[in-house]
Amino acid sequence: MKRAERLHALSEMLRRNGSRGCTADRLAEEFGVSVRTVKRDLTALENSGAPIWSRPGPGGGYGVATRANLPPVSLTPAQAVALLAAVSTASEAPYADLASSGVRKILDVLDPRTRAKADELASRIWVNRPSSSQRVVRSALEEAMADQRVVRIRYVSGDGNETIRDVEPIMFGSTHDRWYLIGWCRLRSDIRWFLMARIEQASVTKIPCSGHQIQEVGIPPATARSVQN
Repeated sequence: MKRAERLHALSEMLRRNGSRGCTADRLAEEFGVSVRTVKRDLTALENSGAPIWSRPGPGGGYGVATRANLPPVSLTPAQAVALLAAVSTASEAPYADLASSGVRKILDVLDPRTRAKADELASRIWVNRPSSSQRVVRSALEEAMADQRVVRIRYVSGDGNETIRDVEPIMFGSTHDRWYLIGWCRLRSDIRWFLMARIEQASVTKIPCSGHQIQEVGIPPATARSVQN
């Protein structure tokens, strides 16, 4: 996740927690960064004009005093929970953190009666959350794709062979409920599909991609489609 996106998600998380606030340790765990980075981000938000408050001592933390500015949203409790469940179970999908933040915005402006029913129904649905390390890897891949920069990955193949690859990201693809990074592998000088679950580390370089296009990946199967459609 890029810093600008993290700052936005951070302010949204603080806003959702309201007067309860959030500790720096919890925020650091949520976004897969250090406590020092979180505090630096909080300072940046405060300098940008966000009304950040802090409460020292046991039970303390950070919060932001903002009000929802979205118009009222008309959803049934089941519709609201359907959105929440969809993004929660798609935690491995690209930009899932931003999708979750968007759904939370919608839930925050539901009328109190609908929100209460949605919260009760949501408590009956449990999902596993990805580890912090997985989220850090995914954030790096998302950033590299959005900025079209080479990403350096540590990849473990199906037979356990570990390699370091510099990859020019072209697209993300999902098939059989598994997500792949598809890109130009500079080690193999060819298009490669990398199962994201096998990418153990990823870091975005400053090297711009050389311009490989989606068409180079090949013709998609008849059942495949872009999320744009």
